[in-house]
Amino acid sequence: MTDGTRVEWRDWGEAAFDEARRRGAPVLLALTATWCGDCHEMDARTYGEPRVAANLNDGFVPVRVDVDRHPRVRERYNVGGFPSTVFCTPDGKRIAGAGFLGPDGMRQVIDRVRERWDASGADAGRVPRALAGDPTPAGEVTDRIEAHLAGQLDAQFDDEFGGWGDAPKFPLPRTIEFALKRDRAKARQTLDAVTRGLFDEESGGFYRYARTRDWGDPDRAKLLADNAALVCAFAHAYCYTGEDAYRRPADRTVEFLIEALWNGSAFGGSQGPGGDDGTAPRTDLTAYAGSNALAVDALLVLAAYTDAERPREYARHTLSTLRTDLVDDGVVRHWDDESAPTLVLADQARTVAAGVRAAQVLGDDDALAMARRVADRTVEALVGDGGAFHDGPAVGPGLLDRPLRPLDGNVAMADALLDLAALTGESRYREVAHDAVAAFAGAWDRFGVQVAGYGAVAARLRNDALTVDVAADPGSDLHRAALRVADHEKVVRPAATGPASGTAVVAVGDRSRTVSTPAALADAVAALAE
Repeated sequence: MTDGTRVEWRDWGEAAFDEARRRGAPVLLALTATWCGDCHEMDARTYGEPRVAANLNDGFVPVRVDVDRHPRVRERYNVGGFPSTVFCTPDGKRIAGAGFLGPDGMRQVIDRVRERWDASGADAGRVPRALAGDPTPAGEVTDRIEAHLAGQLDAQFDDEFGGWGDAPKFPLPRTIEFALKRDRAKARQTLDAVTRGLFDEESGGFYRYARTRDWGDPDRAKLLADNAALVCAFAHAYCYTGEDAYRRPADRTVEFLIEALWNGSAFGGSQGPGGDDGTAPRTDLTAYAGSNALAVDALLVLAAYTDAERPREYARHTLSTLRTDLVDDGVVRHWDDESAPTLVLADQARTVAAGVRAAQVLGDDDALAMARRVADRTVEALVGDGGAFHDGPAVGPGLLDRPLRPLDGNVAMADALLDLAALTGESRYREVAHDAVAAFAGAWDRFGVQVAGYGAVAARLRNDALTVDVAADPGSDLHRAALRVADHEKVVRPAATGPASGTAVVAVGDRSRTVSTPAALADAVAALAE
């Protein structure tokens, strides 16, 4: 496998590590992505340099890893961005890691790795602390979790430029959603800054992040997952404020996704930046399950708030592809190929979320059934001791057999399970969600605003949910009014059988009101919120 460089690349897999054991040689992992401009530059400058390539081919087993295709490898070997350049032992333990390396830097790292390997052999590697198998910092789920992270919204906010933290600036859509319910002014200032700095006014869509504190010098790659999450955040802001300044970027981003990433049955994963010489951007049209499930969720949120038909149409098509091509008896395949990983926690969680969203917006019973099967399979396969979800099955080469319990994946699954519990009335889903959140609750005071979603799901576990049971068909005026209630964590059950036909029951805990018109529904929500 040459991939345009002089390095004799192997594919990620057992064969490459077996070869390293036979040869008694370290492994070089080059973590790259189609959308990563620096990765392509490193290919040309470093891996294309004859002496560097010769050294790597002679003394190492070079393995190229597409991080979009191998998310669990990415989480174990990423060293702060891409490209990631990681040297490891034949059993996958890290010897050294770096980001972008020019030819001279690569030669220096090669020399250091050789010295360590010659001196210590397989003992030169180490296992990162997150993979050591230590128990998670379990604790009680209390109100202090939400309060702490709400405080971080203020403590880490950039009053001058918007957003949280310093350079580089990431949009943090889940943090924005957390702020929409707790500090809307900061959420709006951040959304305005994201629009000015990261939104592509010419073609639509959002760039990945800004390199400067004032949201300048953006990384011009556009990823499906990032854009779907931002469509969701902007749509929620539109629901809360009614301002077109938040709907317009969401609408334009959907058009970008359709025009640039639609592959005929689902959305491709990314579009990289165009070249300085005017070359077309590199586009990966592989339909990754988790990103497409996130897109279904986002498109249906926007359709629910605006009645826009095009997002609804493409959400239906994408959901159909997920069900027929990527989900089999609760097991989600990362993309449609026999070699693709399965049971990746992020894919499973996002698929559950897409299913429960389709049940609420479309009244799609098949989507809800899919969500239940995926949730059940995930609980069966990935919940470990202590209640936290693992990121996937503990099998595979390198460090894939080591348990990793990612906080963001646990938050996503817990959040989806709470929706599923509310829709189905099955408390077991809520209990599993509680255990997943409690598994990390002992570290609540160390969490920053980047994981504000943890505070949101903890608050959902502590407080009664707003639910609306609508005894009317999906798309009816009463159903549409329920979907537009300004609380993005509400749960709406269309075609409900409990209330009288043509009515809706609005409930918070054991308090409820029965209504028959959209105006009365809005009044009931306001009264129950007091």
